Amino acid sequence: MVWASVGVDLAGSPRRYTGLCRMDFNLYCESRLSKEDYEILDFVYSSDPQVVAIDAPLSLPKPGQNLRSCDKKLVEMGIHVYPPTLFGMKILAERAMRLREQLEASGYTVIEVYPGGAQDLLGLPRKGKSIHLLKEGLIRIGVKGLRCNETGHELDAVTCSLTGVAYLKKKYIEIGEPDDCLVILPCLEMFLNKNE
Repeated sequence: MVWASVGVDLAGSPRRYTGLCRMDFNLYCESRLSKEDYEILDFVYSSDPQVVAIDAPLSLPKPGQNLRSCDKKLVEMGIHVYPPTLFGMKILAERAMRLREQLEASGYTVIEVYPGGAQDLLGLPRKGKSIHLLKEGLIRIGVKGLRCNETGHELDAVTCSLTGVAYLKKKYIEIGEPDDCLVILPCLEMFLNKNE
């Protein structure tokens, strides 16, 4: 199997579950849960994807600011975000930046994604509203391989992977400024013509 994208719904602490998903260009996916950094890295290395899409801030705001340029633009779009300066978010960002550094040193392309924002753009309910409806929506737009018992973390990782595939197919939008931060979100058009 050739995997296009690995999605990581990263937890701030190894004591909590991180959702992982690998997806091919036909949107077939496999997901699981993990905790430790080495488990996340092993999953990426064994999948050998073209892109790794991480749901976590991959940078911190400039000194004296609470939000990065990408966060501000998401808010302007009506998409709720948590400031990366919140204690829990800062710990998450620091973990994400360490993983990014290791992955990029191994030759992988790493992008920051936001599954909640992607779900909003694609007209899908977020996991907090209904895991069942989120799963149904992912199936409706073409995701294959889902089991009967995915957790919300896994479904967010599926959405991360989906955004990674959109990135590779050049069906995405960039939110933010290159010298500050970029969040990648999928374009709805990718799912209107499933033959591409």
